[in-house]
Amino acid sequence: MYSIYQILQLLLNVLFYIIMIQIVLSWLFAFNVINHQNEFVRQLARGLDTITEPLYRPIRRILPDFGGIDFSPMIVLLIIGILQRILLPNIFASLINAGAA
Repeated sequence: MYSIYQILQLLLNVLFYIIMIQIVLSWLFAFNVINHQNEFVRQLARGLDTITEPLYRPIRRILPDFGGIDFSPMIVLLIIGILQRILLPNIFASLINAGAA
């Protein structure tokens, strides 16, 4: 049971870092630090968008329009933090305690 918990924690950590890389890359695009014509960078950004867009889409439907600012990555990071620090430990602790009883 503990190995499933560790796998879920690892996947959430990987997702956290993917979102952070995407945020930094989008800032570098916005401030013209990275060349938009570079094929590798364009492919990397497209791949990260493909991974994260299904997570952002439901949140973007709920959030109001804030102009050019997208708060959906911040909301997803907040949800990941809640899952990692509150929900998953409590769920697995109760499963372990229920199995031991």
